[in-house]
Amino acid sequence: MEGKIIRISGPVVEAVSMKGSKMYELVKVSEEELMGEIIQLYGDKAIIQVYEDTTSLKPGEKIIPTGRPLSVKLGVGLTSGIYDGVQRPLNLIRDQIGDFIKRGVKVEPLIQKKKWHFVPLKNKGDKIKSGDIIG
Repeated sequence: MEGKIIRISGPVVEAVSMKGSKMYELVKVSEEELMGEIIQLYGDKAIIQVYEDTTSLKPGEKIIPTGRPLSVKLGVGLTSGIYDGVQRPLNLIRDQIGDFIKRGVKVEPLIQKKKWHFVPLKNKGDKIKSGDIIG
């Protein structure tokens, strides 16, 4: 199902035809697929917080619900980077497009193919608890 923008006020967008959407659901806003999150639902309408510049958005543009909440990826390498509020790696964006983030930029937050040296301190089957160092 696809919604439509009916009102824009700064970073907040109101959309109709959003029946079936859920609170805190990640949505893609406009053809540029700007990142947004549903922060209020009433009837078939949704109030959406857009996490990118909304300049030039217009009523009638589409909203695509993703069916999943806004989330971040966790993994090795997370602490070695600098990220914006939606986990876009600022150093990679700067290397690709310069110092200013353009609307709709999509960059993987973690480098999946990079190899990391790891020495395990626990064995398969060991019981672990919160705070344990595993390697």
